[in-house]
Amino acid sequence: MTVLRKNLIDGEWLGEAGSRNINPSNTNDVVGEYASAGPVEAKQAIAAAKAAFPAWSRSGPLARHAVLKKTSDEIMARKDEIGRSLAREEGKTLAEGVGETIRAAQIFDFFAGETLRLSGELVPSVRPGVGVEMTREGVGVVGIITPWNFPIAIPAWKIAPALAYGNTIVFKPAELVPESAWTIVDILHRAGLPKGVLNLVMGKGSVVGQAMLDSPDVTAISFTGSVGTGKRVAAASVEHMRKFQLEMGGKNPLVVLDDADLGTAVDCAVNGAYFSTGQRCTASSRLIVTEGIHDRFVDAMRDRLDKLVIGDALDAKTQIGPVVDQTQLKQDEDYIAIGRQEGAELAFGGDRLERGTPGFYLQPALFVGSTNAMRISREEIFGPVANVIRVKDYDEALAVANDTPFGLTSGICTTSLKHATHFKRNSEAGMVMVNLPTAGVDFHVPFGGRKGSSYGPREQGRYAMEFYTTVKTAYTFAG
Repeated sequence: MTVLRKNLIDGEWLGEAGSRNINPSNTNDVVGEYASAGPVEAKQAIAAAKAAFPAWSRSGPLARHAVLKKTSDEIMARKDEIGRSLAREEGKTLAEGVGETIRAAQIFDFFAGETLRLSGELVPSVRPGVGVEMTREGVGVVGIITPWNFPIAIPAWKIAPALAYGNTIVFKPAELVPESAWTIVDILHRAGLPKGVLNLVMGKGSVVGQAMLDSPDVTAISFTGSVGTGKRVAAASVEHMRKFQLEMGGKNPLVVLDDADLGTAVDCAVNGAYFSTGQRCTASSRLIVTEGIHDRFVDAMRDRLDKLVIGDALDAKTQIGPVVDQTQLKQDEDYIAIGRQEGAELAFGGDRLERGTPGFYLQPALFVGSTNAMRISREEIFGPVANVIRVKDYDEALAVANDTPFGLTSGICTTSLKHATHFKRNSEAGMVMVNLPTAGVDFHVPFGGRKGSSYGPREQGRYAMEFYTTVKTAYTFAG
């Protein structure tokens, strides 16, 4: 019997079945049924969050710490169960699902600690007898809209700081992955959150998300998703003079120089471009390789890709799981066709695969002979597709790497301290990796990019405070 997961509004589980969650590794497997909120439910959730804000924003640090610490502890204790469920609904491998779950637990643990480290400043005024205090307060009702590719980590790194700094929340997860979202909300609810502090509204973005954008009572929105939707969030937020934070696309370069260790370069490229089925905004979709190592690199990539195990996400032997759904699979195949039409050579993969169960299996694709002007080099594909761009030297590699409308992350593989140092300073990206995959970041340091990839303060770590709080300056004359 399939369990119905309901929305959480003002401390009550409400709603009727509206959508089914399908396992992309086995489309005959229904993960669960989930309530679908409409505009009425969204408005109720916003009203509940607004009503709960005064008390929660003035709650003591120990109250917030207790909720976040309990949440961290339960997620960690259930990491195998939750990680398996995550892999089942999203399609990333079991190891990746468990790893992402552990990361969510670590994020809640970090922000539990932050509640006990809240601080301000006390400075003397330029006027005698006057004291000046600078403190931070929660901004109010925060709308949180998350994507499907990291169904528990991204909600965690938005929800945890929002709660730690005294905000209340209306949370709309991606329709494709409601189980992970429901699980994290259920854990937080049972950890002792007062009613109305956290509200879950599952449903269509065009309905629930739009209701959030239209409401003057939503004082801040944190969004991760497509560039097009991000621009809509920005436009609607400007109208209401609300804070907004956007994490959008990436077309991330990995530069491989002649002096690079070949094994390290291939490890970085395969991990960055193809793990999590390439469905990461930090994926290395452009492999920019200098002439002296180009042919050896391509041969080594073919050999490594040929040995990858593509299969059911729940099989422990699987290294690459399925694409998340039919829509994303079609997009991947369309871009593979576009690459061929543009004149790039498909050096490996790109074919649909059959496995023991019906699913969205795609062989990782590698293009060579591509240029940075091609659509496969300019547009985010969001699948297991990467292309190699041959360049003459480091200077051309850097120029090509920066020639993109995005600027989330970048990487370089080299044994040259000179080139590594120069690249870190001159790469036009928010995060830079040296001899590491472009995908894969720590939970306690800032996450975010430049140009068309991000807008607003950084996420994660102590830098999250910049978005989830507002500064108050208070003057006191002692008389």
